[in-house]
Amino acid sequence: MTKKRIIRNIFFLLVMLLNVGCDQISKNIAREKLNAYEPVSIIDHYFTLIKVENKGAFLSVGSALPEFLKFTLLSIIPLLALSYGIVYLCTRQNLSKINALALSFAIGGGLGNIYDRIIHGSVTDFLHIKLGNIQTGIFNMADVSISVALLLFILQAYIGSKKPKTINI
Repeated sequence: MTKKRIIRNIFFLLVMLLNVGCDQISKNIAREKLNAYEPVSIIDHYFTLIKVENKGAFLSVGSALPEFLKFTLLSIIPLLALSYGIVYLCTRQNLSKINALALSFAIGGGLGNIYDRIIHGSVTDFLHIKLGNIQTGIFNMADVSISVALLLFILQAYIGSKKPKTINI
């Protein structure tokens, strides 16, 4: 492996770890400073902090599953997929910088939430945005990382679609 490749891998692994770190620090603050289900308005009810413990996946899907099945589906299988993602990120030669960055954000966010499920038995969510009739579910910084990853993947797809196509005759 070349020195350039090693530096690139270290950079993207650091991005991943920074995502996990920001997520875990913010969740620890939320656990210590917020009371469950008591909203704290930050920006005139547009941005609210409200701590909930999510025992399922996105929007609590799967929270009623038996514990063994829930642990397998929401922790073990995603952990295996994220492990594969790390190997893919570090070994793939032709991965664009935007896609590598997106993958780093996605893996970092996923690891943050899986860490919560394994260590705390649930994922701490605490952020809520409401803009008129439009509002989010309650989410956390890991979810923000995953959303940023999605936007970066879409950006890469858009940029890739704008490149001129060559036709071999």
